[in-house]
Amino acid sequence: MKKLTLLLLLASSMAYGQRNLNIEETVFGPRTYAPANIVNSNWIPNSNNFSYLDKSYQNLVQKTASSNWSEQILLSKADLQTALQTKLPNEQINLSYFPIDYKWENANTINFTLSTKQNQYYIAYDIKNKTVAHAISSDVNGTNQEYAGDYSKVAFLIGNNINIKNADGKLITVTDDTTDGIVNGSDYTHRQEFGIKKGMWWNSQNDKLLYYRKDETMVTKYPLIQWDTRTASVKDIRYPMAGMKSEEVTLVIYDTKNGQKITLATGESKEQFLTQVTWDPSGAFIYVGVLNREQNHLKLNKYSAQDGSLVKTLFEETATTWVEPQTDLVFLPNNPKQFLYQSDKEGFNQLYLYDTDGKLVKKLGYENLIVHELGDFSSKGDKITYTGVTNNGLDRQLFEVDLKSGKTTQLTQDTGTHQAKLNGDGTYVLDQYSNLTTPNVVQVKAVKSGKIDKVITAENPFLGKINPPKIEFITLTSADGVTPLTGRIIYPNDFDPNKKYPVMYYLYGGSHSQLVSNKWLGAAGYFDLYMAQQGYIVFTMDNRGTDARGRAFSTATHRQLGQAEMADQMKGIEYLKSKSFVDQGKMGIFGWSFGGFMTTSFMVHHNDIFKAAVAGGPVIDWKYYEVMYGERYMDMPQENAEGYKLTSLIDKADQLKGDLLIIHGAQDPVVVQQNSMEFVEACIKAGKQVDYFLYPTHEHNVSGKDRIHMYEKIAKYFDLHLKK
Repeated sequence: MKKLTLLLLLASSMAYGQRNLNIEETVFGPRTYAPANIVNSNWIPNSNNFSYLDKSYQNLVQKTASSNWSEQILLSKADLQTALQTKLPNEQINLSYFPIDYKWENANTINFTLSTKQNQYYIAYDIKNKTVAHAISSDVNGTNQEYAGDYSKVAFLIGNNINIKNADGKLITVTDDTTDGIVNGSDYTHRQEFGIKKGMWWNSQNDKLLYYRKDETMVTKYPLIQWDTRTASVKDIRYPMAGMKSEEVTLVIYDTKNGQKITLATGESKEQFLTQVTWDPSGAFIYVGVLNREQNHLKLNKYSAQDGSLVKTLFEETATTWVEPQTDLVFLPNNPKQFLYQSDKEGFNQLYLYDTDGKLVKKLGYENLIVHELGDFSSKGDKITYTGVTNNGLDRQLFEVDLKSGKTTQLTQDTGTHQAKLNGDGTYVLDQYSNLTTPNVVQVKAVKSGKIDKVITAENPFLGKINPPKIEFITLTSADGVTPLTGRIIYPNDFDPNKKYPVMYYLYGGSHSQLVSNKWLGAAGYFDLYMAQQGYIVFTMDNRGTDARGRAFSTATHRQLGQAEMADQMKGIEYLKSKSFVDQGKMGIFGWSFGGFMTTSFMVHHNDIFKAAVAGGPVIDWKYYEVMYGERYMDMPQENAEGYKLTSLIDKADQLKGDLLIIHGAQDPVVVQQNSMEFVEACIKAGKQVDYFLYPTHEHNVSGKDRIHMYEKIAKYFDLHLKK
């Protein structure tokens, strides 16, 4: 075991006026005590100037290198509103603040969305000429808007059907399906797994729309009881459980010039997954990652946009565990015959440069660095930036790679989590970062000289207001005896190592998650802080199976969810038990979703550790979970009967010890309530007492003001069982 030297030693709780967080601040505290920052900062193209919204949210301002980074107003909300009203005289324009979603289209033009009582608009505003250059509208009830790049038209959904509205107001009905279970153009295809964020794509020529057509008529309906009517009613959702019939998806091209539709020949099986959808810059081809239902064989296919036929398979990926495409192809701006492809096929998610015939041009990976998020191309198009994962998953740093030589350069150095951007000519980095002891820093760094100009150095937002607990990172070794794991421990105020304290062990442990990272407060949530202030040791650790550590780390859980995860978490438990200040007889565990599964698993598999537990929205048996996520990690029940039996908690209810509170949202479309109800029934049959609480109107997460109610219930449950 190795302790990191990074400690959060903040102001004394004895300072005048400081107090503990109240229960309402477990929800609203992150906003109330947010460190000082700048909002929506962006480099202005082809310049050494960056823009952002001022503190009042009323003005778009800029800082320029030529003025030694002094602040200047670019455009006020009032002037923008006047221009919008002039352009749209029949609309009532009343902006509360400057559009937060603004983006730079070029050095003189920003675009943003605008909603009125009558329409939704996509606006292009010319900063230089102070006029609205374009304003294209869609139906006020429309969703999933996709705007053509030349502002000539917009595609949107009304219900499950696609409409296109031209700039002249002409409305075109693309689909008019009325069959329940036929869904067009939705981003909720394949349940938004595989990095899917949209369901429609315009080509670069703005005359053809590609869209998903999802047929889920064969998928079993799952009932959600609605309690807001005189007699309760039923809302059916389509929920493809593991091993059962899944949705069938195709990709269709709609030609706006002639109204014709062409379906891509993506072939069999019909239950495959269509991912990484990308238009070729020429508009002549479409690229699709075709993944089999088993999720262990991916083909990157090239299709003709003229007739939908398969041109060729560029390359394939296979694995004994799973292949999980997460990103679309990114074409080089100065070479339409080459694209960037992301994959973890060699152990870590990295960049590969391919040509459109499928030939690997160059591997662009750097050591064991994980590409977390792709950034921008340089103005010449010969380099690209990305945020990479460093420091055993704790940090995020900005890197730049030369696409020809493959040379990789780290552009940020301070330890922590960086959100940084390089300007077009590569001379300045606009860098925002925080770490365990640093609330927030925004700075501009000159790449060549290394000179740094501070924009913001945020003070501790708790200072003089809230008693901040001490937070510490620790490093333990995984159950495999090799892999380092990072944990976070939060101590009660006025911690005395000679006293004994109850424990709240908070965990998640599932894929694509990371609870401990080197950002402000160590990424701890405000409920964690609250419970520490109430006298608990609060502990969290990321086990194998979570994110940001590479392929071997994430796939260690394959076909046996919860087993390697519990083995790793046992190392955290052993660490706590080794501390004299931990009251081993008063330890509690809490988790939601996958964390609820982990919590319940501990209460039956390792039932002598925790006296009390709270499991929110728990998966109880993976056969009740959906195809896309569940089968990736567990395969089908028909293929992995032993794994499903091992991980199911229903037949282990008779092993339950301690006090367990299960919380579930009655409208949960993610982890359906059948999971927790089956476990409660099994507890009844086994003669085991279990506490149960239902939020009738909430889905998978309890949100809004009701979340305060939830946190209060959890805190009181632990107080009841761990403080008496």
